[in-house]
Amino acid sequence: MSELPERASVIAGPDGLDRCAWVGSDAEYRRYHDEEWGRPLLGDQPLFEKLCLEGFQAGLSWITILRRRPAFRAAFHDFDIDRVAAMDEADVERLVADAAIIRHRGKIEAAIGNARVTRDLGESLTDLIWSFAPPRRPQRLGSLNDVPAITPESTALSAELRRRGYRFVGPTTMYALMQSAGLVDDHVQLCHRAPRETAVVRFKTPE
Repeated sequence: MSELPERASVIAGPDGLDRCAWVGSDAEYRRYHDEEWGRPLLGDQPLFEKLCLEGFQAGLSWITILRRRPAFRAAFHDFDIDRVAAMDEADVERLVADAAIIRHRGKIEAAIGNARVTRDLGESLTDLIWSFAPPRRPQRLGSLNDVPAITPESTALSAELRRRGYRFVGPTTMYALMQSAGLVDDHVQLCHRAPRETAVVRFKTPE
């Protein structure tokens, strides 16, 4: 497979702005790309949500999860850690039958189990995850070919989370988490969101 040239790694939106080409023509993907992806995210509840959703995404496209995020939030109590940790087998059976989310028993059980691990962690999930962030450095991603799928940091984060009892937290899934939560900024050079800012996203439940 030949490598993508720089220009092929971005796509022009209807507003005339160049974005990473994975956005395609989907309006929700454009919003997510512009407002969330690559921006540093703080807070145990929003990071727990990202951890769960990235786990549900395994084997699927992210847009599938993004379009169902409101349903996931409704099903999992807005990812309130204590409330998810208190969910039981009856909740699992209910969610396995919920067509609005991903009906994967293992992933549903993992989300509940991961909430219990987070509740009993003894430290901030935010501090734990961010302790694996690579050093901030000037980044010149010329094309999508330069974006890794796995890094030493994501491998180390995966190993530590697994050691503590988390599930569906493989190295590739954890690198996707690092991208979506802004531990790294993988916007390519020609994208209008290429690293030039240090905005921090704080948790706010969409209306």
